[in-house]
Amino acid sequence: MLDGAEGRHATTVRRLGPGEHVDLTDGAGTMASCVITAARPGVLDLTVLERVYQPAPVPRMTEVGVDVVVPWTAERCVVRWRGDKAAKGAARWRSTAVAAAKQSRRSWLPEITEPASTAEVASRIAAIVADGTGLAVLLDPDARQALPAVAGARGLTEIVLLVGPEGGIAPEETAVLAAAGGVGVRLGPTVLRASSAGAIAAALVMTAAGRWD
Repeated sequence: MLDGAEGRHATTVRRLGPGEHVDLTDGAGTMASCVITAARPGVLDLTVLERVYQPAPVPRMTEVGVDVVVPWTAERCVVRWRGDKAAKGAARWRSTAVAAAKQSRRSWLPEITEPASTAEVASRIAAIVADGTGLAVLLDPDARQALPAVAGARGLTEIVLLVGPEGGIAPEETAVLAAAGGVGVRLGPTVLRASSAGAIAAALVMTAAGRWD
């Protein structure tokens, strides 16, 4: 049986009814393919046809968005998450992540962490690159290396993609992140908006790393 918020969405928004198929996930890899046997306001009765477990994707992608999103409080960020605003902002991002995961039929829900300082992001980078199986790339329009060439190595277990704010990443921040193991890369000959750069860079990385094979 599917009830609660998901049941209400299924019956009142999507207007699903008997005989239609739905996929349910626990957000941690388990996916159940079901058929609706009965529907009433806010509630669906389901029969499970198949239950499968899908391992977590490799390499794991962190955008500082795909498997993990780390809100980075960079120096030049216009919006500042503090106090209640931080809690509301994180809750809104998590709600968006769940909605996007449902629409794309993902079996793993993206994790949205608490906001991180530059020092905390640098510590995360250092931890994943320490054993040589992780990669952290920092989008920088002045970098010499191109993103696909850097991210194309197979066998990586985690890739961190760092996207700065509209005002760019401060030189001091670049130095800290590079010292932790971050590699500066350019996305192309032009400078994209931060909102576009993250999505495009993530698509290029997942293609180069074999996530979309």
